[in-house]
Amino acid sequence: MKSGNACYHSVQNIVSSNLLCKSLNIKIYGTIILPVVLYGCETWTLTLREECRLRVFEKRVLSRIFGPKRDVVIRKWRKLYNEELNDLYCSPNIVRVKISRGMSWAGNVARMGERRVQSFGGEI
Repeated sequence: MKSGNACYHSVQNIVSSNLLCKSLNIKIYGTIILPVVLYGCETWTLTLREECRLRVFEKRVLSRIFGPKRDVVIRKWRKLYNEELNDLYCSPNIVRVKISRGMSWAGNVARMGERRVQSFGGEI
């Protein structure tokens, strides 16, 4: 998670800039930041605390990308609610991506033959 925060902070000014369109900022998030955060996630055991930390991280990045919204009722700027962020960000959330990658990795390991496991020095 530390390397993910460092990666985010290195591109923070670009992602929160109004000079780039939102779709390009989303692509930057998906191709630069997300892989760094989820590096090696296939083997993680995800606790509720870590799941919450991943969700908070993603919501913080998405809030910076989409920016505040002008509320017509109270006539003030406000942060987007989580539901609004989910509607704007059409891709699966970070926890679903982690779970999907973990399941894919587990399937690959399950399909490995016994000889493949022994060749890596593992015992059966």
